[in-house]
Amino acid sequence: MSGKSKKTTAGAGFSGKMGYVLAVAGSAVGLGNIWRFPYLAAKYGGGTFLFTYLVLAITFGFTLIITETALGRKTGKSPIGAFKALGAKKLMFGGWINAIVPMLIVPYYCVIGGWVLKYLFAFAGSNAVSLQEDTYFNNFVSKTGEPIFWLLVFAVAVFVVIIMGVEKGIERVSKILMPLLVVMAIGIAVYSVTRPGAMEGVKYYLIPDFSKFSIHTVVAAMGQMFYSLSIGMGVLFTYGSYMKKDIDMESSIRQVEIVDCIIAFLAGLMIIPAVFAFAGGNPETLQAGPSLMFITMPKVFLSMPMGRIIGMVFFILVFSAALTSAVSLMESGVATFVDTTKWSRKKSSVVMLGIILLLGIPSSLGFGVWSFIKPIGGSILDFFDFITNSIMMPLAAICTIILVWKVCGFNTVVEEVESSSKFKEKKIYLFIAKYLVLIFLCVILISSILQAFGFMKI
Repeated sequence: MSGKSKKTTAGAGFSGKMGYVLAVAGSAVGLGNIWRFPYLAAKYGGGTFLFTYLVLAITFGFTLIITETALGRKTGKSPIGAFKALGAKKLMFGGWINAIVPMLIVPYYCVIGGWVLKYLFAFAGSNAVSLQEDTYFNNFVSKTGEPIFWLLVFAVAVFVVIIMGVEKGIERVSKILMPLLVVMAIGIAVYSVTRPGAMEGVKYYLIPDFSKFSIHTVVAAMGQMFYSLSIGMGVLFTYGSYMKKDIDMESSIRQVEIVDCIIAFLAGLMIIPAVFAFAGGNPETLQAGPSLMFITMPKVFLSMPMGRIIGMVFFILVFSAALTSAVSLMESGVATFVDTTKWSRKKSSVVMLGIILLLGIPSSLGFGVWSFIKPIGGSILDFFDFITNSIMMPLAAICTIILVWKVCGFNTVVEEVESSSKFKEKKIYLFIAKYLVLIFLCVILISSILQAFGFMKI
């Protein structure tokens, strides 16, 4: 076969290996690397958690990524088309769930991306000092017009990248933002660890504390790795369908994992020592999620010399990570529409922008005038986050593994990988895929649901 895969998405495709690696790494490196990984690493024994995460990423994570990517490249289609082409008559639910997940995630992801832009411009403005007020974030998100304005700005930025196409849009932006993101992360990490009192945070982060190692450490690392690597959301199928047939898939995926792990590690070095220095060594100050990024970190940065500049660079970094992730989610939705409806790329992109606004605006209003709407006890955004992350993504990955296990066979994956290079870790892949991966996925699914309803705390 020629060097290109059978693409159905308006003739889209990455130009080569670097374009693919940086685009997938851009998808993988998102808000979770920055606002959740440092918290989990600090909570579960520093170096102990780092080692556990790394082992799981190069075994369990690798197995899932290469499975989805190989199926995408073999069929040249996004999830629904791939499942259909592989003969998944009774498992088409798996293709649909893989396709729907990114359409539900990208709207609320754009809401948070809008928050990031708001803080970036606030740090660049003349009234940055107000960001350290305890009520600033809640006052902002509870407004009606301003958060929606920033949602629109972020969503349009994502739309512009998508409408430019795979090579000229997604690949070009990834080639610019990903190296820039790494450089900024290194710069902020160096600045952070050299602050007075920061070395205690470095030790807390890097030195293994085996007294904190437990089954919770493994479950937390497993969940973080799963959500960090774009598994179970259709993206890997879609980007795999854009991968040329002569690109070494195994080494490309290894490089994606390396970039993802480096950014997560640097996020810990950026945040944990800085928070320790700010809080006088109190680890309780280190939280996860929006409270860390939008309440704690502005206070930390504004307490430092050159704090406004550091804060501005930090939010440029976060914007870069959020944009490349949102682009991959929207692109997966666009690819689904092109595959299933035969619409043009332009029309599919406009429809996806409409979905983002249709679901994103209520997600934003859920912190203000619609705060009385509390599905399953949380905000509208929390609801979408729960059904996608805790239920649909693990189910999507389980369906993909069952598809390979029961329908098309593991040799389908192996042969696709070997069509471009020797599959060096074939034995390890087959062992994990056949005997372990379903168990791991069920653990993630059950633990995610238990966490969401308060029966388990990670």
